[in-house]
Amino acid sequence: MAQAKLLDLGLRPYREVWKLQHSVHDAVAKGESPDTWIFVEHTPVVTLGRNAKRENVLLSSELLEAHGVDVVEIERGGDVTYHGPGQLVVYPIRKLERFREVVPLVRALEGAVIDMVGEYGISAERWKEHAGVWVGRDQICAIGLAVQKMVSLHGIALNVSTELDYDRLINPCGLTDRGLTSISKEVGRAVSVEEAKPLLEQALSKAFDIEFVRETSWQLTSI
Repeated sequence: MAQAKLLDLGLRPYREVWKLQHSVHDAVAKGESPDTWIFVEHTPVVTLGRNAKRENVLLSSELLEAHGVDVVEIERGGDVTYHGPGQLVVYPIRKLERFREVVPLVRALEGAVIDMVGEYGISAERWKEHAGVWVGRDQICAIGLAVQKMVSLHGIALNVSTELDYDRLINPCGLTDRGLTSISKEVGRAVSVEEAKPLLEQALSKAFDIEFVRETSWQLTSI
């Protein structure tokens, strides 16, 4: 079983962690660091992927700022996504041997989330038209990746106890005919990110046959 570094950041602003992703990505691409997975919650932010349509952002930049929501254009695939407290975000920064491994990476991430929410008795599935994990017609986990220098960036956003009215801010992933859900909504009780995190870590470890080694000496301010 291979080892991978795990950085557990707690609650952090998106731009700080975006900068960190690129620093870690460079180190992995150069062979100076092993594959590294970042676990984090973000303060409220709307991210626009390479294929984003501005009309899927339903409020002006001024109104979003007034609501305390940052807006960031990024290099991942996909459309518009929201991140906020109560959402467990995972960034796998992994070296790929060949580009065709991107689709298996997405499928393995989906499978790990499906297994993880299954621990709560939630029946989730893939939707062949759109990457992510769904409970009926409601999205519980969004997925968006980028690959540069054969190393992945960005990742998954699992709604654990997220406020689900963020569809008033955006059309999540550009979709207008699907809804949103969370682990907490599905099980009918408050589930914290801290409760859900070890279950997702275990599911990812199994799906990718890796042992996570937690980085304890790392400091965000040092990047």
